[in-house]
Amino acid sequence: MSETRKLAAILVSDVVGYSRLAGADEDRILARLRALRSDLVDPTIALHHGRIVKRTGDGSIVEFRSVVDAVRCAIEVQQGLIERNTGVPPDRQIQFRVGIHLGDVVEESDGDLMGEGVNIAARLEGICEPGGVCLSEDAYRQVKARLELKVADLGPQNLKNIAEPVHAYLLRQGAPGAVKSLKTATNKRRTIYAVAAGLAATVVAAGGYAWHAGLAPRLLGASVAEDTLKTAPRFSIVVLPFENLSSDKEQDYFADAITDDLTTDLSQVADSFVIARNTASTYKGKSVDAKEIGRELGVRYVLEGSVRRVGETITVNAQLISTETGTHVWADRFEGERSKLGQLQVDIVARLANSLGAAFVKAEALRAERERPNNPDAVDLTMRADSTLLNFNATNKSAWNDAIAMLERALTIDPKYEPAMTGLANALQARVGGGWSSDPASDLERAQKTADAALAIRPHDEWAHMAKAWSFENEHEYRSAIAEAEAAIGDNPNNANAIAYAGFWKMYLGHSEEGVAGIERAFRLSPHDSQEPIWQVHLCYLHNHLAQWEQAIEWCEKALANNVREREGAFASLAAAYAWAGHDKEAKEAVAELRKLDPSFTLQSVAGYHPSDDPTYNAQSARIFEGLRKAGLPEE
Repeated sequence: MSETRKLAAILVSDVVGYSRLAGADEDRILARLRALRSDLVDPTIALHHGRIVKRTGDGSIVEFRSVVDAVRCAIEVQQGLIERNTGVPPDRQIQFRVGIHLGDVVEESDGDLMGEGVNIAARLEGICEPGGVCLSEDAYRQVKARLELKVADLGPQNLKNIAEPVHAYLLRQGAPGAVKSLKTATNKRRTIYAVAAGLAATVVAAGGYAWHAGLAPRLLGASVAEDTLKTAPRFSIVVLPFENLSSDKEQDYFADAITDDLTTDLSQVADSFVIARNTASTYKGKSVDAKEIGRELGVRYVLEGSVRRVGETITVNAQLISTETGTHVWADRFEGERSKLGQLQVDIVARLANSLGAAFVKAEALRAERERPNNPDAVDLTMRADSTLLNFNATNKSAWNDAIAMLERALTIDPKYEPAMTGLANALQARVGGGWSSDPASDLERAQKTADAALAIRPHDEWAHMAKAWSFENEHEYRSAIAEAEAAIGDNPNNANAIAYAGFWKMYLGHSEEGVAGIERAFRLSPHDSQEPIWQVHLCYLHNHLAQWEQAIEWCEKALANNVREREGAFASLAAAYAWAGHDKEAKEAVAELRKLDPSFTLQSVAGYHPSDDPTYNAQSARIFEGLRKAGLPEE
């Protein structure tokens, strides 16, 4: 059984005196507990990006990406219980105890969590008073500057079966205030780093390889999920990763490629809303419930299936499930030769669309493109390159070089194979953005020419347009980058990646309001995206440019809690926002963190740096620059 060790914020809760409550009236207490879970607990967990690891009878173990989210969730639930217990006799009130710890855990292949990180959270829950939230010192350290609540220092606690004492802190129910973000209550992969991040934000792509995929934070919690589902487009769907039924596990890349292509093709159905591939991939290998997915993602349908490849023969089984009823709407089996894979995929999507009475308006155009004779080996190499970069390590230069070599081989075999052209263009520009190119100018020029060649064969290739967009971004030509991204969106209105970056780049033209709306749209299309930290820090930059300091603080804190790679940029923007918001202590702390990361970061190093000729953008940047001066960033 495979397992992964990681750092996580763990929340453990249970009902105070559950056995006594159940003994008095088990049916009623169970009904009330179910109602609380569906109306309060689960929606609040979803709203704060939590994952329910398991139910433990009357309790739960929940994983969060940050302690901030865990504490926010706990406080909102506890405050919600105060309201729901109003008028209920004390001996019948449902109250929770909550323990929160930030620590090392082991994630099993089925998603279960084990290890001391979970054990400490559970023991803290055991010593917590009814209606309270008990934090370990490691957890409290993450949020102590973000609280407007009364905190009781419990001192070192000897917890059962925990070798060393754990210093604990208690947040009491009903205390005034709320959690803040340090002062407020309120592609497939792409790495971006900024020189002055949101100040002048030289955004350079270190990823962006994405010719078949769409790229978070979950802006819609389960509290509004039912309404979202009711108002979801008639053809709203998520394509779950298809299962590889071949005996060779190395054929996983083949199933992944078909999943990607089906996601892209379904976006060609008229008025469709298709969840991006990066979010869908988070369900890979997990047992899922269609109704739950529907509520979480706001889609009416789930498409799932399997792929078996034996020699040159491919068999695809696909089934469509209604998330409203949980019933199967459509199922079919497709079989063909590897050399006719494109035709097979178009048939699947066309039949699926027809079964729902939807117009697959581009089916014939796609069929014509994909029925061109393609060398199976070129197709296979392109799929392998795609898989390599889907699973790449952002610091691994060799992964990019290996993928580029495979794509070059594919084009040697079949010089007109357009997906390989698009992939190569993206990989080349991404190598430049990552700082791994030995000849950036040559790589960017080649990326542009290769993307143009792909567009000459298939004018509506969204990822060829994005390859050009990211190349222009590398050269700070933001108007051209936006134009190409908007062309990609025209080809596929569900391209979350294009929508997010088109929005962010509008900051450089002085249109940050549009940028915020664009990134929020991308979040809706891909609520579990691997790009979530990047999109969060981009929202921080955008709100900074709009002088919306509290919102900027919130998003930068989220990005930093999610280990965004643009840490220098995030801390710089955070410091400026704190300074303008009047939080002087926090502003200086952010500058201190920034200087730890880069001791050479000074006002002089970024003074006058404006990669834009837009006067609005430059005026906003100057204001942020002054915020950094107020925060105490050294002049030189």
